[in-house]
Amino acid sequence: MKQIISAFIVILLIGCKPKQTVATAAANENTAVKKIINGHYQNKHDFSTLNIRANAKYEDEKQSHSMNADIRIKKDEVIWINIKFFGIPMAKALITPTKVSYYEKINNTFFEGDFSLLSNWLGTDLDFQKVQNLFLGKAIDDLTKDQWISEVVDKMFKLSLPSKSDVKKEFYFEGANYLLKKETIIQESKSRNLEIIYPSYKEETKMYLPNEINIKAEQKDKVTIDIEYKNTTFNEKLSYPFSIPSGYTAIEIN
Repeated sequence: MKQIISAFIVILLIGCKPKQTVATAAANENTAVKKIINGHYQNKHDFSTLNIRANAKYEDEKQSHSMNADIRIKKDEVIWINIKFFGIPMAKALITPTKVSYYEKINNTFFEGDFSLLSNWLGTDLDFQKVQNLFLGKAIDDLTKDQWISEVVDKMFKLSLPSKSDVKKEFYFEGANYLLKKETIIQESKSRNLEIIYPSYKEETKMYLPNEINIKAEQKDKVTIDIEYKNTTFNEKLSYPFSIPSGYTAIEIN
């Protein structure tokens, strides 16, 4: 169970039924890197709060579980997750710019710490902004800080770094609105491989959000998480209740 919960905290929820509600277009070889990056960041997310209800499926080599999740985001401040099995709350997580906390009821365990735990699990440096970007369908990294090479692959714009670094990153965008379709992070020395796919998006109040996200993570084990956003609402007054029950045991996630 702790592997499932840690995976959800890291990757943070994704979809399954194909819902193509936003028009896409094939990439053009003549489009420059700067235009791709600027186009991606023109898809702004101007909201104060976001409330997401999602269905999700977790699967590794030994087990498979379906669940529901309520995700509440106070932009740039709080991410709150409530995971339910058969409608019964079984785990909660609270993520802020300085702290990651969660507890789960099956084994009565909890964790409180910084982002180094999640970064080690995922194989790439994480912070609050990157985790928030995962939910919003934005590139994990700030693309304006590196020099990228652009090419067209499978009718998508692909950005990659001209680097011999141990960590290799690739970002793929469609050609109409420069929405992120896929990002991959590979760390060969530690046999870490992460792939995040956004099959489709929807437009709400002039903002693009994923309908779904599919994640495959591989290190010692292979893990897949498919999450479908069932309902999303903006700018409601939300609460973020979180309190670790007494008697729970603190753990570390390897």
